[in-house]
Amino acid sequence: MIARRLEEAGLPTVNIALVREHAERVKPPRALAVPFPFGMAFGRPNDADLQRRVLRQALALLPIAETPVLAAWPEEETGSVELLQASHVEREAPADADAADEPARLRPYYERWLEDNGGRTAVGLSRVPARRLRALVRFLQACERGDEAADMEERPSEMPAAQFIRYAVDDLKAFYYEARMAQRPSDDRAELHRWFWGRTAGGRLVAALAERLNASDDPGERAIAFGLAR
Repeated sequence: MIARRLEEAGLPTVNIALVREHAERVKPPRALAVPFPFGMAFGRPNDADLQRRVLRQALALLPIAETPVLAAWPEEETGSVELLQASHVEREAPADADAADEPARLRPYYERWLEDNGGRTAVGLSRVPARRLRALVRFLQACERGDEAADMEERPSEMPAAQFIRYAVDDLKAFYYEARMAQRPSDDRAELHRWFWGRTAGGRLVAALAERLNASDDPGERAIAFGLAR
């Protein structure tokens, strides 16, 4: 919708689409569909060459006047940027491990991440501060159990509960990944995914929550579930 408004004002736009089906339905004026994981619209972190190629291919769509147009990223250009999600990883975390105990253990590494990166972090969508991640996990656990009364004081009154769940999960995953990248900076993306989805109680919680929401009668919850375990 924003792209269309900009186009009406004479400003050409181009979008990067992580979910081709969404772009096909929304029909932005120009879009490049890429096969990368959520949060990696331009491919692997720190792969400047790949990111430049994605950017150039997207910008090449700008001169096209007959819209909408949806271009596909060349499959041979993808390299090793594979989509690794919860269902692809064998879970090794003990079934009785409590996800609420993990943020405290990871907090020193997250603090190191902040220090090493000038305070930059992807945590913050839900507006729940990192010091309250244990409470955020308890909230997500209640949602996974189907507790309709589950809520947090940080959720804006105008924000639907399902959207807040999505933001809470995004923050939790960002916290885990940033902490792990500070702890083991040599791990590649696939190793990070295998660690989170396979060896943490937090990963198991997010996967279980996605399964529950996907089975919901609420179309809003089912829509949110699509991206949780990716």
